[in-house]
Amino acid sequence: MKFCSDLEADFRKASNSELAIPMENYMKNNFTYFGIKTEKRRAIFKSNYEQNKSEVKSNFRAIAWELFQMKEREFHQTAIDLLLKEFKKKYVLEDIQLIEKLIITNFWWDSVDTIAKYILGGYLLQFPSETLNVVERFSNSENMWLNRSAILFQLSYKEKTNFEILKSECEKHKDSNEFFIQKAIGWALRDYSRFNPKGVEAYVNSTNLKPLSRREALRLL
Repeated sequence: MKFCSDLEADFRKASNSELAIPMENYMKNNFTYFGIKTEKRRAIFKSNYEQNKSEVKSNFRAIAWELFQMKEREFHQTAIDLLLKEFKKKYVLEDIQLIEKLIITNFWWDSVDTIAKYILGGYLLQFPSETLNVVERFSNSENMWLNRSAILFQLSYKEKTNFEILKSECEKHKDSNEFFIQKAIGWALRDYSRFNPKGVEAYVNSTNLKPLSRREALRLL
């Protein structure tokens, strides 16, 4: 794809090894970085998007997947930005396959959380009849990041959150010793406590959550 090759050329020109080192350290050295800050990265993306608009709009799913398989983290971040721009309630049913691949490829909390909240969450808002099947499959997976996504996908739903689904996910994973799962439970409950404080407080007080989950859940109460 011309968009991908043009983007790569501009990223390499803008690379900064001094900035890359702290970025890589912050991400526990799980990824290589060009060392491009968010504002500049998005400016480069916008310029290349406009120059290759027809190609991108016709092939944004394939382009995003191509970018997500590349080495540097800025490519993965751009892939997510592209999907956030293009999906906009224009999902097709089969997009769940791409969403799942993105969650389990080059995974870490920064990409997974954005995909879960905005892309998976947006998909299930458009296809609510798929919610139970998708959540059950993700929740029962041996992949921890799919589990986390099943807990967090309603973060953008606000007062429309299905509390029964959220509680079910918390119950299923409340005994996990995995930090990212304990944190996700607390985060999801804390976020929903802004809209249903009494319900969240009652649930937390009646459930034996891990200390981290409980502390995070009650932070706003």
